[in-house]
Amino acid sequence: MNQAPVKILELIEPIVTGLGYEFVGAEFSGQGKSSILLVYIDSENGILVTDCSKVSHQISGVMDVEDPISGQYRLEVSSPGLERPLYTLAHFERFKGSLTKLELRQATLEGQRKFTGDILDVKGDMVHLHVDEEEIEIPFSLIKRAKLVVKF
Repeated sequence: MNQAPVKILELIEPIVTGLGYEFVGAEFSGQGKSSILLVYIDSENGILVTDCSKVSHQISGVMDVEDPISGQYRLEVSSPGLERPLYTLAHFERFKGSLTKLELRQATLEGQRKFTGDILDVKGDMVHLHVDEEEIEIPFSLIKRAKLVVKF
């Protein structure tokens, strides 16, 4: 899955926040009948199925009118869960000290594309991670996808 196009994010975010939820992010994948628009929402009290249903109903209405996605797709609204995706620098800032797994858009940093490490800091547009006993800096623009990893 890839982060949804900006136009779709701009349509969805005000709906979610207007209903009193945190808009975590959205992903879009597939083509034709197998396309999926996955929207992540959260709140201080957690997310119930009724919350997802309420948000889904509102998003569906706007998407039907605005029609930003050509063809058929399935809309899914979900809690981000324990291994929540990280879409913004603010997400990395919020979860400092947490373990994250991320993948870069291209192999860099000693030929690696995938990293797992603790989020140390965010400075400017750089994410600082503690990976294998060393601190590395990763430009946010190179991060293709990232999510928290649950420690047991």
